[in-house]
Amino acid sequence: MGCTSHWSPKLRGPWWGLLSLLLVFSLTASTAPTVWAQEAAAETAEEAEAPAEAPAEVVEEEAAVVVEEEAAPAPTYLAPAAEGGAWPDAGGGAAGYWTTPGAGPVGDGAPAEMTPDKLYDRIAHNLFSINVLWVIIAGCLVMFMQAGFMMVETGLCRAKNSAHTSAMNLMIYPLGCLAFWVYGFGIGWGNWWNAPVAPGWYSPIGPGTVALDSGFSITTGEGDDAKSFGIIGTEGFFLNNLDDVSIMTLFFFMMVFMDTTATIPTGTLAERWAWKNFILFGLWIALPYCIYAHWVWGGGWLAQAGKNWGLGHGAVDFAGSGVVHSMGGIIALVGGILIGPRIGKYVDGKPRAIPGHNIPMVVAGTFILAFGWFGFNAGSTLSGTDLRLATVVVNTMLASVAGAISCMFYMMLRGMKPDPSMICNGMLAGLVAVTAPCAFIDSWAAVLIGAIAGVLVVISVIFWDKMGIDDPVGAISVHGVNGIWGVLSLGLFANGKYGMGWNGVVREKWDSTLDSDGVLTDGVRGLFYGDSSQFMAQALSAVTVLVFGAVASFILFKISNLITPMRVPADVEKEGLDMAEMGATGYPDFMPAPHV
Repeated sequence: MGCTSHWSPKLRGPWWGLLSLLLVFSLTASTAPTVWAQEAAAETAEEAEAPAEAPAEVVEEEAAVVVEEEAAPAPTYLAPAAEGGAWPDAGGGAAGYWTTPGAGPVGDGAPAEMTPDKLYDRIAHNLFSINVLWVIIAGCLVMFMQAGFMMVETGLCRAKNSAHTSAMNLMIYPLGCLAFWVYGFGIGWGNWWNAPVAPGWYSPIGPGTVALDSGFSITTGEGDDAKSFGIIGTEGFFLNNLDDVSIMTLFFFMMVFMDTTATIPTGTLAERWAWKNFILFGLWIALPYCIYAHWVWGGGWLAQAGKNWGLGHGAVDFAGSGVVHSMGGIIALVGGILIGPRIGKYVDGKPRAIPGHNIPMVVAGTFILAFGWFGFNAGSTLSGTDLRLATVVVNTMLASVAGAISCMFYMMLRGMKPDPSMICNGMLAGLVAVTAPCAFIDSWAAVLIGAIAGVLVVISVIFWDKMGIDDPVGAISVHGVNGIWGVLSLGLFANGKYGMGWNGVVREKWDSTLDSDGVLTDGVRGLFYGDSSQFMAQALSAVTVLVFGAVASFILFKISNLITPMRVPADVEKEGLDMAEMGATGYPDFMPAPHV
């Protein structure tokens, strides 16, 4: 079209006529022999193969055989669970230039042998590859958030404890990972395949997750009235005999999520937590986290509340306001109560501010966390082909900026200075709060949720200070309080546009509109959109994490304190934990030398 615009009007007619004649002649010359040859070959084949007089029974039998031969086998990549969920190259062994999943040098079929089922397999292979790659990249972003936590927590502590605080953020990663590999993954996701799902659902990261099919549950009733309440999973300890790439992907992503929960208490207990007791914490943190995660994400009884009790779509937590942040905040609260405040925090019963030593480090760490949060939330689709992730990242961004802005203005309206460290906590509070509902809400709701979180974090920090609970970094307020707010906000603002069939709940839309398939189905929607039962499910989940998290962590902290003391001696705390606990200082040039 662009070329013909340069031709003169006088030349366009003759040229187009000549080109048309040439095109017709070429097609006639090339196709006619082919058609004649095909007809001749067909006639020859019929004369050679067909007998002069074939009995009717033989003809019918041959026709049946032909039909049977033409039936394509079921696509390997979407093999039903009844067939074991097998799929080509489950362990990811095919490498090099064989980009198709077959184990041999011809891949899964040379082009001349391509059949519809093999083509379908290749399409499915690419689908799973995109999803696996997306989840791994998102998991890497979440893992990098550890650097952000380290900078925020270390910057908000005093210089004499900087090496100790940063080392806790370092070592919680390997300690927590080891615990997750040994027992955490099996407890949390060992029965993931049997979680309640919508009809026709398939694992977006590959059918190999069918192996996660064992767990302990309580069953009531019989027959059609039977109800199952999942308690823990029992498959996947040590990843024993589970080398499928889909399971490896799930393990990696869920492990870095647990590491976030494990990091939260290190900020609250900073500047007085004994190193040996911290090591024990790193080994037991996976227990309460993974049990509650199983209840919500692993197909447990909270996820089943929709099918069993008619509470909306059951407990819904898209990326972990409750599972990750509330659990971490509750454990931090219990630990902070048991360990007590820092020396000098309270004078005559009144709280005294103990400023951190490096505010620019705190700001930089906040930006790292905000960046990693896009992987945290959007990666929870477990699918790079789930286009809802665009909504997720926008809502995540809007809630974070709304939290920072509302926090700043609230402090100024209260006559306080706009403390940069508190504004950072306001941004993080917005991120925590939107983590649960980010996929289910409109953008205005994300702004509102984040704005409320920014105010809540200021009120909460002041409240806990007055209650005598010393939290150097505000982790209880950021993660605990706003994690609960995030869980509840989903039950208020979920708009029903996403989550059809979530947790196996399939029902008619409340506004009786048809989806793209002409079916009356309903997504997750909250109280303000007509479903009060969803808010009840969210409230049940919030109460559960509060009670279970508090009781479990209290018991485990008490047991670990019997093994080795939780708090360092007073003289060590006054001197600083760097040299006494770690044998190294964060800033040796600024520390007094022994001879001075």
